[in-house]
Amino acid sequence: MAGKFELYTDNAGEFRFRLKAGNGENILASEGYKQKASAENGIESVRKNSGEDARYERKETAAGKHMFNLKATNGQVIGTSQSYASASGRDNGIDSVMRNAPDASLDDQT
Repeated sequence: MAGKFELYTDNAGEFRFRLKAGNGENILASEGYKQKASAENGIESVRKNSGEDARYERKETAAGKHMFNLKATNGQVIGTSQSYASASGRDNGIDSVMRNAPDASLDDQT
């Protein structure tokens, strides 16, 4: 099963998206957007930038966990991962985004 983007509204009424791997696991989540079109543009930006390793900012949290941000060409964060216990888990998450995002379907739940 291929990955998919889920587009939804949060409790504050903002539009958000998340990228799910083929196994249903969340691998990337967006910020909140006021306009649906902005969230849709964010999804297209993830598709466009996900194949480039240089777009991934690898970070360690204050608690010692590992995570990453996917950034657009302008440096803006377009998606954030969950926290991983290890750097290798984080790197597997990046690989999953690289594999799933370009061809992921869109499940519009708005």
